[in-house]
Amino acid sequence: MSGHSKWSTIKHAKAITDARRGKLFTKLAREIIIAAGQGGADTGMNIRLRMAIQKGRDANMPNDNIERAIKRGTGEGGDADQMVEFTYEGYGPGGTAILLETLSDNKNRTVSDVRATLTKAGGNLAQSGAVAWQFQQKGVVVVNADEAAAEEFTLVAIDAGAEDFDSFDSTLQIFSPPELLEDIRNTLSEKDASIVSSELSMIPTSTISLDKKTALQTLRLLDLLEDLDDVQKVYSNADFPDDALEQYQEEE
Repeated sequence: MSGHSKWSTIKHAKAITDARRGKLFTKLAREIIIAAGQGGADTGMNIRLRMAIQKGRDANMPNDNIERAIKRGTGEGGDADQMVEFTYEGYGPGGTAILLETLSDNKNRTVSDVRATLTKAGGNLAQSGAVAWQFQQKGVVVVNADEAAAEEFTLVAIDAGAEDFDSFDSTLQIFSPPELLEDIRNTLSEKDASIVSSELSMIPTSTISLDKKTALQTLRLLDLLEDLDDVQKVYSNADFPDDALEQYQEEE
């Protein structure tokens, strides 16, 4: 999982750079919109909305943006957004499994964009169920922590129910059952942990090791997929070698 976890950390760092912040805020707003539309604006009763708002705040999304997204989702002041969630599955270079979560008001447009992007990179769109079985939903909390702090937070998270851990570049990734995500985040916050993000994510049950050339092809494909307007999240079971990740990290 090491190369996979490093990719997740680098990807998050890239996403919050100024060049990508606008697109990131758009995707976060869409998640808030659909969460509010499905469960209402009461965060005490709507767990999904509460988590979506927290994710927005972790990314320094302005409160005005968050409030507007909630109102759009509930239809306050006008019709609610008619976006629908779709999940797509596919294969990338080297036979890597790719799972995509999308929000769209036009399924035909979304599937066309996803298929074209995969095909250009030497991949292909797969039928429903082809790769989803290779992933499990987990809670993931990412914390800024040096080695000493990581050891402390690991013990705290274990007591709160965490299942697994991975560290890279002064960050600690904590994996948990989905239902314990908020409890673990709150417990770490009480210990003054510097939390980068917390979210539900699809984690591969096993990974495929790639050579550098194939890894770079896959990394660029995953970036292209994430840049599609309708795509919210991209997951892969690829395990990337360090030299590929170093080159990827330097690319704009």
